[in-house]
Amino acid sequence: MTDSSAAQTTWERNPRSVALMERAQQRIPGGVNSPVRAFSSVGGKPLFLVKGEGCRVQDADGHWYIDYVGSWGPLILGHAQAQVNAAVAAALTSGTSFGACTEREIQFAETVCSRVPGCDMVRMVSSGTEACMSAIRLARGATGRDLIIKFDGCYHGHSDGLLVAAGSGAETLGVPDSPGVPAAIANLTLSLPYNDLGAVRAAFAAHDGQIAAVILEAVAGNMGCVPPDPGFLQGLRDVCTADGAVLIVDEVMTGFRVARGGAQERFGITGDLVCLGKVIGGGLPAAAYGGRRDLMSRMAPTGPVYQAGTLSGNPLAVAAGQTMLDLLDADGVYEGLERAGARLEAGIAAAIAKTGGGARVQRVGAMMGVYFRDAPVRNLDDARTCDVARFGRVFHELLARGVYIAPSAYEAGFIGAAHDDAAIDETITAWEGALAAS
Repeated sequence: MTDSSAAQTTWERNPRSVALMERAQQRIPGGVNSPVRAFSSVGGKPLFLVKGEGCRVQDADGHWYIDYVGSWGPLILGHAQAQVNAAVAAALTSGTSFGACTEREIQFAETVCSRVPGCDMVRMVSSGTEACMSAIRLARGATGRDLIIKFDGCYHGHSDGLLVAAGSGAETLGVPDSPGVPAAIANLTLSLPYNDLGAVRAAFAAHDGQIAAVILEAVAGNMGCVPPDPGFLQGLRDVCTADGAVLIVDEVMTGFRVARGGAQERFGITGDLVCLGKVIGGGLPAAAYGGRRDLMSRMAPTGPVYQAGTLSGNPLAVAAGQTMLDLLDADGVYEGLERAGARLEAGIAAAIAKTGGGARVQRVGAMMGVYFRDAPVRNLDDARTCDVARFGRVFHELLARGVYIAPSAYEAGFIGAAHDDAAIDETITAWEGALAAS
């Protein structure tokens, strides 16, 4: 929790947002439709946003901020991108949803499969949670096995089998991480330390022939920004191949962001299944899972593994996603994202050094995390040693200086093509002031 005076300053600057939060709490649990929006881990009252333009957002009290949340990742080209908006508007004139086949779905599937390594077929859904849940069901159906491995600090949506905390070791199955998750379901999940290939091998040895799948974020974005150690992803690929388990790469965050073909392209690894979200929908609710043809052919109606969705592949989401991916194919887009990310990383690192250290920046492409700890963060245990109270103070100091980052020490920040040099320089200046004041 942040220092109360820093949070109080934010409240005083935003009376309209405060009033809206009080109203929201009467009808919406906690006043929010997704918990991290509540500012619980940084203190204070959340901002209510009314408008976005490029790399900036405006709150209900009229303040503008340089935005590094980007709707939690989808808006890689910025807010209110003209071509994406136009594509959605054009699709809207023909109808919002049919619940039937459209030619645009075929084109979009062809586009996605042409970009993502190992993706022969793809099935659209409406959220990352659905994509991960469905990929796991498919892996279980294909292998005839029940157990899955996930990693501490990786988030794959809120389905029961993935809201699981670690047991006491590789031989101990998971325990529920939320009330309402039955222990019997949690017991089918092993939660292991990220970047610990030894723990994975031990788990496979302890549960020989029982593990259906390993699922992971190839870059962990729900404990800041934690890249895979060299050899970690290839080690998982080798273990899964040897055992007959399915490797599921969750690219809901990294897909089309850290490279044209996502983290699999960037790190030279190919999963059996991939989960996609955020960027794939161009800012609308859309996600997908895909992978090898022999696996995907097991999905109904061609196979026995069932999954369905009324709004899956709806015309608006497909139009936004297709336009987004087409625009990302323009010359120099990913090179520009890499340059912008490197410029911001270097600037914040210099500001940290100038103000006495005690923090570090970790970045992969257009994803970034700032940790209030000197040593590298490789896993959740490392992330938990960070000074989250100082993070909260810095968060509010940044808001006061016109910079909006994720209101949690455990969430990645997102850089987009709309973050030009001027915005990044302004951000670096804000970080220097915020660090000095905290």
